[in-house]
Amino acid sequence: MTINQHSQTGTNLLQTALAKPYHYRRSGRYYLRLRPQGTAKGFFTLSLRTTDKATAMTISQEILQTLKAFHFDNPEATWDELRERLADIAESCLTMAHGDGSLVAYEMIHDEQHVALREASAKLPLSVNQQRAVSKALEILEAAQERLEGRPEKLVEIVRDLKSEGCGTSFPLSPSLSVLPSKPLTFKAISELYMEERKDNIQASTMRDVKSSCEAIGAVLGDLDMKTHTREDMKNLRDKLLEDRKPSTVKKLMTRLTTVMDWAVHNGYIDKSYDKGLKPTKDTDSSRRAYSQDQIKTFMAHANSLPADSWLRWALSLGAIAATRIAELRQLTKADVKQVGDVWVIDINRNDGKSAKTKHSIRIVPLTDGAYGFDLQAFLEFVEKSDTRIFKLGEGRFSEVVNGTLREVLELEADRTQTFHSLRHSLGGALKAVATPVGTTESILGHASGSISYDLYGAGASVEVGRMAEALHKAIGPSGE
Repeated sequence: MTINQHSQTGTNLLQTALAKPYHYRRSGRYYLRLRPQGTAKGFFTLSLRTTDKATAMTISQEILQTLKAFHFDNPEATWDELRERLADIAESCLTMAHGDGSLVAYEMIHDEQHVALREASAKLPLSVNQQRAVSKALEILEAAQERLEGRPEKLVEIVRDLKSEGCGTSFPLSPSLSVLPSKPLTFKAISELYMEERKDNIQASTMRDVKSSCEAIGAVLGDLDMKTHTREDMKNLRDKLLEDRKPSTVKKLMTRLTTVMDWAVHNGYIDKSYDKGLKPTKDTDSSRRAYSQDQIKTFMAHANSLPADSWLRWALSLGAIAATRIAELRQLTKADVKQVGDVWVIDINRNDGKSAKTKHSIRIVPLTDGAYGFDLQAFLEFVEKSDTRIFKLGEGRFSEVVNGTLREVLELEADRTQTFHSLRHSLGGALKAVATPVGTTESILGHASGSISYDLYGAGASVEVGRMAEALHKAIGPSGE
């Protein structure tokens, strides 16, 4: 968001009420203009960075609420007045229920609010109390973003601090905590509390992994009281886990341990955690290995030999040429196969109740006709004959059949070093081999930065999709085989 301040001499936006907000469009994008009552000259113009009116109105309302929250028309506001409002905002961010759609919307809203407040802090004549409030608000917004990702710990702590500052007493603990000092608190008990709180914010597949990891850690720690655990206890845990597990596996377990222990500290179950800096650092490369080009050609030859109406043919093919995660693939619908410009793509999204691993997983991936013998026209005909969902099997059975086929065709060991997920490593390697820019590769694979994917649904979509299609054709297209 950009903020342009055009101030009339002698006009202080903080000392006068704001007139009714004014919205307008320029070059297709929406803008919000704010000005003091009684003058036509002193005003802010804020770009809402969207061409969609409904989205613009939502963002606009949030911006206005943000400005009002910090008493921009009241420079005499005391810290207590500002703190009370901050506590209300933080608690609302913590307790608000979300669906997949609102998760995406509020990620954008919080980002916009964060930029707006930083601009206001830098450019407006805020009072000391208001600057203090802005600083705390920025912390709240950053913590609110973490809460949207299922990590509420910082936001819980902020709410506790703001409320305890007001009443002079500590934030009241939940009734379940009142009995904790009188009996040992095992890791098993802590992890169960953690999973119970997070169950509505974590996908079922991820929760199974969380439960498995916590059970492995709990089995080693046993009856150890985590309220009095020591650094030596954590070292012993790591060493015990390394006895019969790969360093890469132990590294993941120790990461899970840190997540749960940090949550326990932030929520007052334990005073301190001594697990930091204990992850194995040697021989921790991922146990997953990419498929070789010969292996990919072998199983794609098998896929291409299957009938055109076989769902397995297209599941294997899309894994090889689009490197989807298996859950992303299984959820694809007929509407997710479409054209952007003159390029056919699959659209990985959270529409209609579908889930995505992270916000960066939401992306568009071009389909490369002829890659390893992939027949685009035959696939489109298969999709056209499908109902809403392209693949009908449930999550567990779908994964079992697809991975089982890979093991059978390639005669793989059942050690999970090469699975359907390994196809993502293979495509990543193929793109790297032809010097594909990192941002383009990340956009195709749905990795963290998403540096290109931001505009895949806007005016620049065909340009960006064309860029990705060109990279894929160079890496795996018929001329690159």
